[in-house]
Amino acid sequence: MGDTAAFRHDLNVPEIYKAFIAAEGAVVASGLPAGLIHLVKLRASQINGCAFCVKMHSKEARDDGETNERLDRLTVWSHVSDYTAAEKAALAWTETLTQLPTHSDLAPLRAALRDHFDDQQASALTACIGMINLWNRLGVSAH
Repeated sequence: MGDTAAFRHDLNVPEIYKAFIAAEGAVVASGLPAGLIHLVKLRASQINGCAFCVKMHSKEARDDGETNERLDRLTVWSHVSDYTAAEKAALAWTETLTQLPTHSDLAPLRAALRDHFDDQQASALTACIGMINLWNRLGVSAH
């Protein structure tokens, strides 16, 4: 009971873990731009303090052509001009769904999303945010 070894969720609950991987695949196949998915996953991972995921998503983003300059400023995305309006809408949505405010009017954020994404894309983005938060929690609990 006092064991400090990391959890092996993939071994402890393999069917659940496989379902998570399948859901992740569906999010990636949703048609959202890969660069946006990288930014969303990295920003949520930064907020959640998942070092494993921050390292992985930073590398994946760079491997797919993202610049070091934009990645360096991701934590201050709302204060710089490095990101498009669509990316800023997605990052605002990411922060809101990752930090889950107790009293917040989400209507303005949904309206901003609709300026840049159709309903299917907005739902896919919401699922992407939910999935990375799930992966962060699994990662933090295991490391």
